[in-house]
Amino acid sequence: MDTPLHLLFLLFLLASSAALVSANFYNDFDITWGNDRAKILDNGQQLQLTLDLFSGCGIQSKQEYLFAKIDMQIKLVPGNSAGTVTTFYLSSQGPKHDEIDFEFLGNLSGDPYILHTNVFAQGLGNREQQFYLWFDPTLDFHTYSVLWTSNQIIFSVDGSPIRVFKNRETELGKVDSNYHYPKSQAMGVYSSLWNADDWATRGGLVKTDWTKAPFVASFRNFKAAATSSFDAAAEEEALESNQEQRLQWVRKNYMIYDYCGDTKRFPQGPPPECK
Repeated sequence: MDTPLHLLFLLFLLASSAALVSANFYNDFDITWGNDRAKILDNGQQLQLTLDLFSGCGIQSKQEYLFAKIDMQIKLVPGNSAGTVTTFYLSSQGPKHDEIDFEFLGNLSGDPYILHTNVFAQGLGNREQQFYLWFDPTLDFHTYSVLWTSNQIIFSVDGSPIRVFKNRETELGKVDSNYHYPKSQAMGVYSSLWNADDWATRGGLVKTDWTKAPFVASFRNFKAAATSSFDAAAEEEALESNQEQRLQWVRKNYMIYDYCGDTKRFPQGPPPECK
């Protein structure tokens, strides 16, 4: 049985009070590629990722999570960021990996970023939804969150839900052998900044302007907590909230792509989870 959205947002409140603890980037992450292009600053409280003509960079958490509430505050690359991709995501390892993605696709100065979300399970993704943001994400830090439970995944921006992906494996596994829900593989937390001008901006038509390099994205206030400790409380206690209305407002006004509505991609009809 699906957990009501308003109950799951109790997890956000519980996590943001006692359960989530701000991390120290020195203690909680490893720089995995890009060498000194990833810099930990302010005694471990901030992180800067840099992309230049030669390489981007990335980090990986030392801990893995099986169901969790994850927050990261990010200030994206300002100005002409076309061709660049800044990421914040959870992922397991291997060819049948699970993954929950935030990807920020850069654009020309004055044009909005595109927030790209996706869910992989057992190595299968192709569940993209994309959004514009209702603010300029380069002027200040904003909080991007994933709440991942055994019932559903909620993507959130500054506390506003933008996407809910439900676990319908029991129901849909009988009719679609390709439908899976990420529920059995622990995932690490990753962030990176890299060049993807072959596809990121207008399908690759706009290339990275290397005269604007280096490109810099900033991170702070990473928080994480396993959800198992307070799942039961969320199931039992209702939360009076306007989160459902906020979700619908975001999707009506700011969602620009939904794989479920892509008739060119799915001419025989959308995947079963879309129905």
